Amino acid sequence: MYTYITTGTYYFMKKIADQYPNETMILMVSPVTVQLWHETDGATIFKSPRKYEVIHSSGTWAEKGFVACHHIPVRDEGRPVFEYDFIESVKNVEQFPGLIVMRVLRPLSSDTYITMTMWNDKKAYNDWKDDLKQQIDLKIVKNTGIFAGPSYISTFAVGEEEDQE
Repeated sequence: MYTYITTGTYYFMKKIADQYPNETMILMVSPVTVQLWHETDGATIFKSPRKYEVIHSSGTWAEKGFVACHHIPVRDEGRPVFEYDFIESVKNVEQFPGLIVMRVLRPLSSDTYITMTMWNDKKAYNDWKDDLKQQIDLKIVKNTGIFAGPSYISTFAVGEEEDQE
């Protein structure tokens, strides 16, 4: 399965999603950007998306929630180690209360992996982050030679159309 990501204005992205009701798409909004994600085994309808392979998946998209995307640049030679260690670590997240969806995405045209989690709300995400600080897997953190640069987090709301008016 693949995930294709494109950006644009809220109304343009919503129009695209509405035109393809039988496709798995999720419209995500943040204060700085709007993204439309298309999840499919086939080709995407986007003209020039960022393309990722889904290497770990759990849960089904919801119409409303809080999304956190962790962007993690990994050197080519570090990919096998990162994928093995990271996927084993994220399996613990799946049991955390409030988690709806998780995807680990392998980049196909860059070095930056994305771990996307969708939560019932921001509080559930923050509860998990607080718990994570206590249980962080030092195996990954100590393996700093595999990273191509600093990681960062972007957050989004899903199903918050009234904020766009």
